[in-house]
Amino acid sequence: MYTSESAKFSAKADIGQTSRILIVEDEELIREMVVVALEEEGYEVVTSTDGRSAVEYLKSSEPNSGEDSFDLVILDLMLPQINGLDICRLLRHQGNPVPILMISAKGSETDRVLGLEVGADDYLTKPFSMRELVARCRALLRRQRFSTVTQLPILKYKDVSLNPQECRVLVRGQEVNLSPKEFRLLELFMSYARRVWSREQLLDQVWGPDFVGDSKTVDVHIRWLREKLELDPSRPEYIVTVRGFGYRFG
Repeated sequence: MYTSESAKFSAKADIGQTSRILIVEDEELIREMVVVALEEEGYEVVTSTDGRSAVEYLKSSEPNSGEDSFDLVILDLMLPQINGLDICRLLRHQGNPVPILMISAKGSETDRVLGLEVGADDYLTKPFSMRELVARCRALLRRQRFSTVTQLPILKYKDVSLNPQECRVLVRGQEVNLSPKEFRLLELFMSYARRVWSREQLLDQVWGPDFVGDSKTVDVHIRWLREKLELDPSRPEYIVTVRGFGYRFG
């Protein structure tokens, strides 16, 4: 097998409890390989072979539905009936913050950026190793679980307020829906107003040291945040670019 017993023990210790993962993949061989790899790490796995059934699974796992929710979705881009991009858009439009790892044979920069723009938290190009897939899943789940559970003060700056406890953001009195990465970026910015952060520092703080990707991920999420916060995203007053260094808030 590709993992040692010590590696498997470490992965299970990281999650603390069994995480529930939905795999949406129509290619049987890939789906079965991913299932085996994740189950060996101690995860609970549910599979779907098309977009329509995936939407039904996700709908049935919503809060107050009586079913356990999913902690992570591994989502193929090209699917029968409803494609991965549309599923991702739908989830984010509904305010569903579940982490999404998009997988696809389309590996161009344009395809990766598009996947991130519609709300995916990470993008993995086929063919991929099971080691890398497990590492990315572990990182996404760990970022999700490391949210602080103690009472935290509400952060305010001009017309923006962020409630860390309730994961709510108000902009000019109106609630806005943010993805988990967008929320954590904004929380970091507001906690250290006017501090300049490099892209590498933001990746380390928000995505974690085991993130596999490039700094364009930060730029994409900054653009999303500006669209939701700024009156004029082309002339931002909240998230400001500091040329040659990175970004600052305020």
